[in-house]
Amino acid sequence: MLAALVFVELYLGRKSLATIPALVWICFAAMAAMLVILWAGHSNFSLGTAQTIKSSIGWAKGWALIALFPLAGAVLDIRLPVIARAVCQLGMWTLVILPLFLVAPFVGLPEMLWVSPLRVVGGPGPEYFATILYTIEPGAGTPRWQFFAPWSPAAGMVAVIYIFIAAQEQNLSWRLVGFAGFLAIALLSQSRLALVAIAIVAPIAWAAARVDRGWLWWLGAAGVLLVGLFGLELAAGIEQLASDFSSARADSSRVRAALGRIALERWENEAFWFGHGIVENGPHLVEYMPIGSHHSWYGLLFVKGILGAIALAVPLFLTLGRLAWTARAGAIQRTGFALVLVLVLYSFGENLEILAYLFWPALILIGKALAATPAGGMPVTQ
Repeated sequence: MLAALVFVELYLGRKSLATIPALVWICFAAMAAMLVILWAGHSNFSLGTAQTIKSSIGWAKGWALIALFPLAGAVLDIRLPVIARAVCQLGMWTLVILPLFLVAPFVGLPEMLWVSPLRVVGGPGPEYFATILYTIEPGAGTPRWQFFAPWSPAAGMVAVIYIFIAAQEQNLSWRLVGFAGFLAIALLSQSRLALVAIAIVAPIAWAAARVDRGWLWWLGAAGVLLVGLFGLELAAGIEQLASDFSSARADSSRVRAALGRIALERWENEAFWFGHGIVENGPHLVEYMPIGSHHSWYGLLFVKGILGAIALAVPLFLTLGRLAWTARAGAIQRTGFALVLVLVLYSFGENLEILAYLFWPALILIGKALAATPAGGMPVTQ
């Protein structure tokens, strides 16, 4: 609907094609290439017309959104304060219903309340249409919450994204409410990557917005000196943290690693250029999970080959570089950079296209951040 409004604005002459940033066009071309690559993969493996139509609809519900929402953000007059307030209100309602989620596993409430009738329109699985109060972690037997996401790590991802959007709320009370709601989601989802993302992205975005300040370089020089003096100890500490990160949920780490190995081996030996065209479930070793899941790059290599991985890498990393350069220009550019950085980080832990319907406000703000900066020269302060 937002994309339709864009074309209405262009048709009526209220907006010009010149207002659409080049990177948005590159993203459009890359996501269109995803569809062509998908068709090629289906043709190579003779998957038939019905499966090709189904997969094309899946492309429209995933990869196409990654191009359409930045387009809407770049062209339409959607204000950052409106999105920030809406996100904070979502955080408020999260806190309101949080007690129900917390007591549910201890008072005997069912894990799943219902599955929406919209399930009949199709989709990756019933979990996308289900209302789930909690899940029980296999092996540990402890409850884990996923709120409005299809699984818990996805809830952690959305929480991180919405924390950075809520940070742009001007009213302190609303901002604190937003922070509280999404920090609760990040913690209760028990997503290791969510906590790591907050710890990594926040200081990098803060530094990128102040990269032209002399004192930051002096501070960086001191940091480099400390790394030089205590490099071996830091390396040992990082290695221990990585080990603790994996062992915190050893079964999950094992399955993810196995899914990655299977995806890489079958991609390289069976479908290097265009991939297999569809997702396939793995063996019992990986609990029959889809091959390449929990990782955008492994998933792309398996389903769409090396060309599909390039189609995501080009717009994603060009956008990251562009917004890193312009992050010092103003709040919208700084927010856009933080959001792209979160997406880059999570591309190694989730399949981005499957969750685009959840983090779409981030895509709109990324489009606005790209449009807020002239094509050449220094960025303009917002």
